[in-house]
Amino acid sequence: MGRALSTYDDLSLWHATAGDRWLPRAALDGDTDCDVAVVGAGFTGLWTAYYLAEADPSLRVVVIEAETAGFGASGRNGGWCSALFPASLPSLASLAGRDAALAQHREMRATVDEVVRVAAAEGIDADVTKGGTITLARSRPQWQRAQQEVATARTWGRDGTDVRLMGRGETRERLRATRTRGATFTPDCAAIHPAKLVRGLAEAVERRGVRIVEQTRVTSIVPGRAVTKRGVVRAEHVIRATEGFTPGLPGARRAVVPVYSLMIATEPLPDAVWEEIGLRERETFSDHRHLVIYGQRTADGRLAFGGRGAPYHWGSKVRPDFDRDARVHAGLWTTLLDLFPVLRGTRVMHAWGGPLGIPRDWCASVGLDRTTGLGWAGGYVGDGVGTTNLAGRTLRDLVLRRDTELTRLPWVGHASRPWEPEPLRWLGINAGLRAMTLADAEEALTRRQSLAARVVAPLLG
Repeated sequence: MGRALSTYDDLSLWHATAGDRWLPRAALDGDTDCDVAVVGAGFTGLWTAYYLAEADPSLRVVVIEAETAGFGASGRNGGWCSALFPASLPSLASLAGRDAALAQHREMRATVDEVVRVAAAEGIDADVTKGGTITLARSRPQWQRAQQEVATARTWGRDGTDVRLMGRGETRERLRATRTRGATFTPDCAAIHPAKLVRGLAEAVERRGVRIVEQTRVTSIVPGRAVTKRGVVRAEHVIRATEGFTPGLPGARRAVVPVYSLMIATEPLPDAVWEEIGLRERETFSDHRHLVIYGQRTADGRLAFGGRGAPYHWGSKVRPDFDRDARVHAGLWTTLLDLFPVLRGTRVMHAWGGPLGIPRDWCASVGLDRTTGLGWAGGYVGDGVGTTNLAGRTLRDLVLRRDTELTRLPWVGHASRPWEPEPLRWLGINAGLRAMTLADAEEALTRRQSLAARVVAPLLG
């Protein structure tokens, strides 16, 4: 059995405020046949089911979920629907050339608007506001990285409508963090309530005739079958959409590593506090430090803020008690107060986390093996809210044997090499995470670009 029903809404702020009773759908009740079996009812699985059912209503599609739709990262993330893709343009160009890399970037930008469009068309009230992303520079090294990012973007033909620099004055008009020198800005991000979006998407696919079975854990995926203890789902195509939970499947332990990202959320803030902070357009925000942080102003006036820093757990283990780490959550609060001292005295009402999937080369992928009928998508490295939509549309085209611009993108069919066995995996990943923390401390001390970061960066994508 899955998690106790009464605790689903305790998973995160988003679960608690989704306006949903989180009643699990019926479990699988024996063997069944279909055309496409999708393992995982997160964004990847549901977008795939949505676009398949839209394209061909005659298809029999079954989505199989171990817990309930939106249980995993799709319901717990930072609420950024962005054009971010984990692999850089040079990395993508090394796979398929400059034009293909730029095509991937264009599709990612278009994906943000596609998610906004579908939410509106399906009547999903997911608190969507496309306010863009502000990435602050709060030190000399961070400002140098911001300038270099924009200069590099220009060499790829990316103009100011894609990404641009903002000086200190313009930045502070939007977001008044301490020690701000400037920022980069991109319009290609919408702040969303992820649990509302994933739950609404589940209802939308059911309206199109897709069957979702919950409380049904898949124990193995083989050609033509998704095997569970409750029965076997037989299908011509079986799609793996399990992201950070992938290592629990036979033969997939080293496909991705589950690394935890944790978040906190304040109580609703009064208007006077928001006047001090900014984010009037609900811009999402981050900064140019090495260890990732991310935040948004929620539709109900909270500040939701997250970051990396939790350790990788031996053997790619994923457990409920890893969702909360008092040390990491305290560190997030300290960082938030450093950014916005006006928050001092504010209550933190929610603290949570969950695993995201990281492939060895930090490049997400999607594909379908026509000889076996097995498909997959994942390895989003935390940039999955938008990328999953592109994955769903791509898998639709692959399953339906369409030759489209999407099926020719460089991430299609890409295979990252497996992660190293333990103890190398544990040692390397945790050393890398620690190095990024030390790199930020080094820059604060020396006010120069971190040498440690330069050494470790190639290993961390």
